[in-house]
Amino acid sequence: MVLPFFFLLLIVTQAWSVRPQQLQQQSKNIFILAGQSNMAGRGGMVSNTITGIPTWEWDGIVPPQCSPNPSILKLSANLTWVLAHEPLHSDIDVNNTNGIGPGMAFANYVLGKDPNFGIIGLVPCAVGGTKISLWKKGTFLYKQMMKRAQASVQNGGTIQALLWYQGESDTVSQEDAKSYKAKLEKFFLDVRDDLQSPMLPIIQVALASGSGPFKEIVREAQMGIDLMNLRTIDAKDLPLEPDNLHLTTAAQVQLGKMFADTFLKFLPSGPIVSPIGSSAPRNSSNFVVNILIAPLLLCIRMILTNIV
Repeated sequence: MVLPFFFLLLIVTQAWSVRPQQLQQQSKNIFILAGQSNMAGRGGMVSNTITGIPTWEWDGIVPPQCSPNPSILKLSANLTWVLAHEPLHSDIDVNNTNGIGPGMAFANYVLGKDPNFGIIGLVPCAVGGTKISLWKKGTFLYKQMMKRAQASVQNGGTIQALLWYQGESDTVSQEDAKSYKAKLEKFFLDVRDDLQSPMLPIIQVALASGSGPFKEIVREAQMGIDLMNLRTIDAKDLPLEPDNLHLTTAAQVQLGKMFADTFLKFLPSGPIVSPIGSSAPRNSSNFVVNILIAPLLLCIRMILTNIV
């Protein structure tokens, strides 16, 4: 059983090996992921008290819905495209420990609905603990997001949507909560204006939790924004980690599916013919690779199960 396993592993490794130059030049369907910790991902966080000082660590468990896929790329911190894998924000939200977020599940669900959708390029930008005021146009976070968004389309691609999950930090102060709606709406309009995409689809998340007592005011603000091509998905009933602030891994997977289902509704009804805003033909090479890899991965899983 060891010899067949070796050859299967060799084939999969070769199929997944893509030269960096190829990754940069492929046309992509690009999605900006921005907000704070629940977008960056805290699913699977566990407390480590071995040293006597409680610290948070990621348990390292990646659910199958968040597995790497050769058709899912990520724009790294140094503005190069790499194969995406969890934790997506590990090189972006660098002052925090990152776990599972909604990004990989979102991308895998989209490709599951339409394997011919093409290459998905994820652009992580979220940073934990950030209030909406820190995302105002002209701030460091806003400039970084714009820089990354503009870099993402340099070698071909279309920004398809902004996926936004933020607001927990604005529930601490009643003043912040009451001013949230105006600030968030201005942020969305500024993003569209600076990306020269006035109808850019935006999918935001209504809070599941908050750092303070004014969560409902922020949720009401999120639900009350009325912009064209803005959709709001509600995370209210999704399960939380023991800290009662961050979504569990299972919740992040569900949120990724909610993002995907909502985004797909922006596309024409019936079979998806081409990505939004792009006349470029779909990339079929990765679809072929997926067809080859899927049964091989299944075989490997069966072999490993038998070995164990």
